[in-house]
Amino acid sequence: MYDFKGETLLITGGTGSFGNAVLNRFLRTDIKEIRVFSRDEKKQDDMRHEFQAKMPEVADKIKFYIGDVRNLDSIRDAMYGVDYVFHAAALKQVPSCEFFPMEAVKTNVIGTDNVLTAAIDAGVRSVICLSTDKAAYPINAMGITKALEERVATARARNVSPEKTKICCTRYGNVLCSRGSVVPLWIDQIRNGQPITITNPDMTRFIMSLEEAVDLVLFAFKEGDSGDIFVRKAPACTIQTQAEAVCELFGGKKEDIRIIGIRHGEKMFETLLTNEECAKAEDMGDFFRVPADNRSLNYDKYFSDGDKSRSPLTEFNSNNTEILNVEQVKEKLLELPYIRERLAETEA
Repeated sequence: MYDFKGETLLITGGTGSFGNAVLNRFLRTDIKEIRVFSRDEKKQDDMRHEFQAKMPEVADKIKFYIGDVRNLDSIRDAMYGVDYVFHAAALKQVPSCEFFPMEAVKTNVIGTDNVLTAAIDAGVRSVICLSTDKAAYPINAMGITKALEERVATARARNVSPEKTKICCTRYGNVLCSRGSVVPLWIDQIRNGQPITITNPDMTRFIMSLEEAVDLVLFAFKEGDSGDIFVRKAPACTIQTQAEAVCELFGGKKEDIRIIGIRHGEKMFETLLTNEECAKAEDMGDFFRVPADNRSLNYDKYFSDGDKSRSPLTEFNSNNTEILNVEQVKEKLLELPYIRERLAETEA
């Protein structure tokens, strides 16, 4: 485990699924303080009461800051005395970003620049920006803004000494049972006697747990150089397979699965590592590292002394990774506390 002994961590968008996973992982360690920064006072109050109830001996390590990454002053107020930042605040819903793309720009792009500005000014040692597979070959507003988030982070990393503030990005696919994800919706549909609704049975998606997402961020902290992008290797499955696995676990009827069609801005498969990034990517076991291109704008000096070598890696997407079957997806789901809790409710 990464050692945060005596240090202060700030999580933007900290009331979300990722923030909750970080609190559960680190609150009982020797970490000094975890700051939760978000704009929703109700979610903050719910989180405050939840952790006071389940971890009363350490809940006072959590400090709540109301603000919005769109507002530089509010994030600056929360950044004083912070050692590390996990930047998780984002607009993530693909269809809503399609309808309101400028809202996605304000949060995902301008908000990221504000977080980095505040962190650099405050002398924060390291910032990890959380991105998504939708940033690779983006075709929707959410993915485009997250791709720009990555570019903003890389550009800022070039212009600040890594000894002052290290800036890295992590990119991962669908997180099982995170807030707003499809599995909780399916469970509720089954319990309400409704058919499970899926977009397209042949659509493939990477799947990973919240704990694996946290592990990816910690790996970037430990191994990253400023400007790097890190990707976790992950299996995938079709939407049909995932729906059938949920049906088998919760008593749904597979024959009632209903296809409703692809929503605004959705892809048939997702990419975690583009072919162009593979040219310089490094295989680090469970992870890929994409180093920043730190050449200057003076391209002439590279004309006769360019680097023609490239990595043997090729595009890493949800169609060419390990494809899980129904039993394997069920095993993956049963590892999650959320699924075990929902199953226990069914048995009670």
